[in-house]
Amino acid sequence: MSVPTRDDGARRPNVLLLLTDQQRYDVTAPGPPGVETPNVDRLRDEGATFTRAYTPVSICSSARASLLTGLYPHNHGMLNNCHEPDAVRKNLPEEHPTFGELLAEAGYDNTYLGKWHVGRDQRPEDFGFRYLGSEGEGDGVGRAFREYQRELGVDPDDVELVDPIYNDYADDPILIAAKTPIPEEATRPYYLAERTIDRLQQWTAGDGPFFHRTDFPGPHFPYVVPEPYASMYDPDDVELWDSFVETYDGKPTVQEQYLDYRGVEGMSEEPWREAIARYFGFITFLDAQFGRILDAIDRLGIETAVVHSSDHGDMTGSHRQFNKGPMMYEDTYHVPLVVRWPGQVDPDTEREEFVRLLDLMPTFLEMAGEDPPAGIDGRSLLQLLRGEDVPDWPDSVFAEYHGDEFGLHSQRMVRTDRYKYVYNPADVDELYDPRRDPDELQNLVDHPSYQSDLERLRERLYEWMQETEDTIVEWAGSVLVDGRNRQSE
Repeated sequence: MSVPTRDDGARRPNVLLLLTDQQRYDVTAPGPPGVETPNVDRLRDEGATFTRAYTPVSICSSARASLLTGLYPHNHGMLNNCHEPDAVRKNLPEEHPTFGELLAEAGYDNTYLGKWHVGRDQRPEDFGFRYLGSEGEGDGVGRAFREYQRELGVDPDDVELVDPIYNDYADDPILIAAKTPIPEEATRPYYLAERTIDRLQQWTAGDGPFFHRTDFPGPHFPYVVPEPYASMYDPDDVELWDSFVETYDGKPTVQEQYLDYRGVEGMSEEPWREAIARYFGFITFLDAQFGRILDAIDRLGIETAVVHSSDHGDMTGSHRQFNKGPMMYEDTYHVPLVVRWPGQVDPDTEREEFVRLLDLMPTFLEMAGEDPPAGIDGRSLLQLLRGEDVPDWPDSVFAEYHGDEFGLHSQRMVRTDRYKYVYNPADVDELYDPRRDPDELQNLVDHPSYQSDLERLRERLYEWMQETEDTIVEWAGSVLVDGRNRQSE
């Protein structure tokens, strides 16, 4: 299949984005915990891996809006999940250009499958994509999928889960993990991979260029996994995260309170091992779907860039926490990012620069030969992908959080090679030294040996807040610039 070109002869690649939901960085990285992901490994071996990729915010709607717009949440305005009753914004403001709209204007045929979760009243069609699902299928579940299940002999209204694990909400317990008795061919991830392969088949008959995005609704909880993946990881062999010994000594009060808020305060090691085993199985199951898609690309002879990332991570028992929340740990902010682009990206490339999910927006545009819009926060990764040295690339990364189900709760973070500093306006700040404390157990914000470093980090965070016109910069300045420690006052 020929590579589509612009009128000026520049290469305009087909692009396939495979986005997962709530996937930690470490579960597909080499080393512990040793989850089997041969197809992500395949992408890594044949492309570029960003070892320090971060989401700008650890919550679905906000992160996905940042991916579309190249803006931090405080600039695009979608601060928390759009589906909640207390959503700050139900929809993404239309004045922000998105990469879908801009690619469509440039002649790309954009298509979309799977989870959406950006606007309550908006769909991918509002942002330059043709949605390939059926009516009501914005979360990957709809009429077409249910009919597909019935064709396979599965009644979607009569599925009894096996070995379910619930949190301890007395009145309305939430499912954390389970095994599903239905065959893998009848699951949503398999179905979405099948539809993605259908779309790839259509590419072979078209002129291009094409952009396709498949958003898998996992490994977000509940970790409901089919066999053989549900039994692939023995809970007895699962090693709990080193941060499971968390005491919350010297940390913001909300973190320990969240154990009760999420209904896992009394959850013991045994059910956590079972839940983590299901999460690992979910990861390997999704990886198998990636493999089916990559095999189809090879079989069909399609020239395309393949990008894999996630909107944010998952606590999965780290610090004994479930889901996510007002905790800016690596478990939820450090995300996978792998790009395979034959002819443009050298195989087995590893980049250690700090990059962000929102950097993909200008990257997609520059890959297409288009200029990113002025005023966005994202920066194209194209030079890094091509193996170039970029002397002025930032040596730190910033992130934010605004709350989820319970209203606003501001946090800001700066991560450097040596430190992580978290600004918590409502409580004690946090300072971690990941080299000595990779599990972020010891808050050093009051440690006398770190005060000069703390001051520099606060100044750096304040400068970023000024540069990006953060909404809380005015009243945060007195704390960050003066370097006052609220814990000691």
